[in-house]
Amino acid sequence: MKRRILLVDDEVAVLLTLKAVLEISGFDVDTAASAREGKSKLRACDYHMVITDMRMESDAAGAEVIAAARNAPCHPAVALLTAFPLADEDWQSLGADKMLVKPMHTRILLQQIEKLLAAHESKLSIWSAPAPAKSPTPAKPTTKKSAKKIPTKKSEPAKKSPKR
Repeated sequence: MKRRILLVDDEVAVLLTLKAVLEISGFDVDTAASAREGKSKLRACDYHMVITDMRMESDAAGAEVIAAARNAPCHPAVALLTAFPLADEDWQSLGADKMLVKPMHTRILLQQIEKLLAAHESKLSIWSAPAPAKSPTPAKPTTKKSAKKIPTKKSEPAKKSPKR
C-alpha cells in the first residue's frame, strides 16, 4: 500500500515539483493550494503525512493546517515547509513533527520524509498496541516459617540482701 501525503502550499510551482518528486519515489500525493483546501481534504481523507507551508493566505495559515492535522482521526505525521526557518520551540509548539526548510536537495528531502514517517509509524504502533496483560500477583505462602529462637540468658533469681 502506498503511503499518502497531503501537500499544502500556495505556490503552484512548489506543489507540482514536490508532487512529482514524491510520486516518482512511490508516494500517493494529494495537493491543496490553500489552508482552507488543505483542512477540507484532511476532513475527507486519511493521510500518513501532511506537509504544509507556513505562510499562505495569512501568516497563520500553516498553523491552522497543522491544528487540523492534529485533530484528524488518521493522526498523520506533520512537517512544516518554510523558507523562513523558525526556532525549534516555535515550530514544535505549533504541533509540527519536523521543519523542512526550502529550498532543499531532493535526496535530503526524501531522507527526512522517510525518517519522519518511520518515527511516526513507530509512535503510532506504540499508541495502538494493547496494554500488556497484568500477570496475577503470586499468592503469599500460607505456611508459616518457623522463627528462629534467639537464646536468651535465663534471669537469675534476685539475691536477697543480708539482714542486719
